Amino acid sequence: MRFFSDNAASAHPAVLDAIVAANAVDTAYDGDAISKRLDGAFSDLFGRPVESLWIATGTAANSLALAALCPPYGGVLCHHDAHIQNDEAGAPEFYTHGAKLLLAQGDGAKLTVDSVTATADAIARDVHRVQPHALSLTNATEYGRVYAPDEVAALADWAKGRGFGVHMDGARFANAIAHLGCTPAELTWQAGVDVLSFGFVKNGGMSAEALIFFHEGLAEATRIRRKRAGHLLSKGRFAAAQILALIEEDRWIANGRAANDGARRLAEAATGRLIHAVEANELFLRMTPDEAATLRAQGFDFYDWAEGEIRLVVSWDQPEAEIAALASALAAL
Repeated sequence: MRFFSDNAASAHPAVLDAIVAANAVDTAYDGDAISKRLDGAFSDLFGRPVESLWIATGTAANSLALAALCPPYGGVLCHHDAHIQNDEAGAPEFYTHGAKLLLAQGDGAKLTVDSVTATADAIARDVHRVQPHALSLTNATEYGRVYAPDEVAALADWAKGRGFGVHMDGARFANAIAHLGCTPAELTWQAGVDVLSFGFVKNGGMSAEALIFFHEGLAEATRIRRKRAGHLLSKGRFAAAQILALIEEDRWIANGRAANDGARRLAEAATGRLIHAVEANELFLRMTPDEAATLRAQGFDFYDWAEGEIRLVVSWDQPEAEIAALASALAAL
């Protein structure tokens, strides 16, 4: 019973069906009929014209987004626990050709206006120091916390006031929307986001993510960077088909709700152990090594996150029986 990561979850049956349906000759790269449908589908979802690109991985999506917003000599403000800082092996610096990550603090991996102000104001405005050019937010965060639209807007307003672009790492965007009950528009462009990395692999996709550009012109150079980075797939229609299958009939948000609901049930069973509020599909629990061994002996797999702490992640397709069994085991500790 695996609660390691939603990266390991299965692909939604509709995704597999869409891949099979796409298995016919069409134009290569992103000139095929399926890829050409993405802009319209995402424009409908976000309630305004957008440009979109399929990307094979979240790492590439985040890094290409930042390259669109930050020059090689600039810096990207992000949380010190951000995925782009700790889990992407220097890819943002590689794709931007040298931009530096500038780290700020905040509980639950959430930035605040005060925390980014402190980081930015500590950088002298002179030729010897890397200057910030972009702000990157993760929603839901690396600790399963969620930025509400007004929190995003406050940070984006601050960034725009300083001339910075705003990127949102939405690897778990569906989980954030499911928790908040707001529209995708309210959490992104209406709040001041310029580029969204829209995650699908953690939420029922197999090998496709999306970049959503809310301002005309940002996508143009990214198309060339995507090719230069080796991410322009010859048979891109298979990536586009996955994304459309999850957008259609709102499968993406249904999957996010399912994962969140499972995490909420586990949180209720783990009273007194929660390190962070459970707002998406991740739980961080206080746990002694002996208690963790007891759970593993019952067949549950998960990460030891830090000393005396474990992480549980509920996937969109987590079997009901597994959630119920883990809830019972947590309550019995």
